[in-house]
Amino acid sequence: MRRRQFNRALAAAGVAAGLAPFGMVRAQARKLRVGVLLPRSGVQALIGQSCQKGADLAPGVIRQLLGVDIEIVNADTESNADTARTRAERLIQEGAHVLVGAFDSGHTAAIAQVAEQRGIPHIINIAAAPQITEQGYKFVFRNFPTAIDLTRNGLALMGEIFRATNTVPRSAVFMHVNDTFGQAMAKGVGALLPRLDFLPFKVLDTIAYDPAARDLTVEVSKAKAANADFLMLVCRLNDAIILRREMAKQRWNPMGIISPGSPGLYEEQYTRALGPLAEYAICNTVWFNPKSEMTKIVGAAFRKQNPKDVLDFHGTNVGYTFDAIMIAADAFKRARSTEPKALADAIRQTAIPVANRMSLGGAIRFNPKGQVEGNLSAAIQNLKGKPTVTLPAEFAEAKVVFPQPAYKKA
Repeated sequence: MRRRQFNRALAAAGVAAGLAPFGMVRAQARKLRVGVLLPRSGVQALIGQSCQKGADLAPGVIRQLLGVDIEIVNADTESNADTARTRAERLIQEGAHVLVGAFDSGHTAAIAQVAEQRGIPHIINIAAAPQITEQGYKFVFRNFPTAIDLTRNGLALMGEIFRATNTVPRSAVFMHVNDTFGQAMAKGVGALLPRLDFLPFKVLDTIAYDPAARDLTVEVSKAKAANADFLMLVCRLNDAIILRREMAKQRWNPMGIISPGSPGLYEEQYTRALGPLAEYAICNTVWFNPKSEMTKIVGAAFRKQNPKDVLDFHGTNVGYTFDAIMIAADAFKRARSTEPKALADAIRQTAIPVANRMSLGGAIRFNPKGQVEGNLSAAIQNLKGKPTVTLPAEFAEAKVVFPQPAYKKA
């Protein structure tokens, strides 16, 4: 491709010449049909719709960067594992070459079973339950940390938060959703926390609750009674809003809320619904690299397609959904085939360097189990109405604040 054409392609992606991480190639004759499964309705609808934004912008950006034509075929899991299974079957029947999804671990596990049975590659965008990639599957791939890795990274960042703010909380109360994801995270916390001598606190009580609960009065009252220094929370979105409102109602004012790695606290609806009550919540989770060239490229496309939205509220959802579709496109480009086994073999040989991914982490390479290792987390804190990277220092956009200013020691 001539340099002038190359620069025009980059301009179409919304960035200056020289930022493209991939060399341009002539588009292949056939399109790759990517079936994207997300909970776009039901209790997890807002997060599913957030992920969808990453899927929607992927074809245009990937066409410019890789020269690959992608057709996205969407399916709504309706926040239900059985629906996820039937929709996956339908997408395959309708000619999807690759499946991507589905955010929720329970839904994802159901889709993975279908994909393996039908011999269709499934690339997981977001889902942390470890057992998904412990089944010996040959067609299931995950570029997302397991709950154990997510928890390990999240707890390590807690130590960094305490060191950066010169605080020494001595106790925590642990609240978590009781779904597949929440139980996996709780198992990780139970296994890892006793081994981490650098963390100064002990857990006084563990409280599980239903993510679809409409009232958390009893659970919050029990957590408050523990009189812990801070709340360690594994949540979803709707329950996080209900829980925070109940904390304010009961005048429970701990040092802060820190999640070792879960959605909810950084979502746009959390801030919109809670206003000032959303401030200072911290989630140690996977995120996009705010300083990477790929983020600049995707960010430009995001702003063009979603002029009223802010990418920061969709960091994990857009970043990991985009990267999953990019993995599929990269494999298709190398395989030059939509034949399932050829695509799966190409995915297995993926070697996408750090510079070419949006999300924080090392190169994207799958181990023999189909799992990418080396995804990184960041401490995301709601500051001035926006999720902000505060740690690690090399990616930070602001300094972490802990305890929250409203905290008063009893």
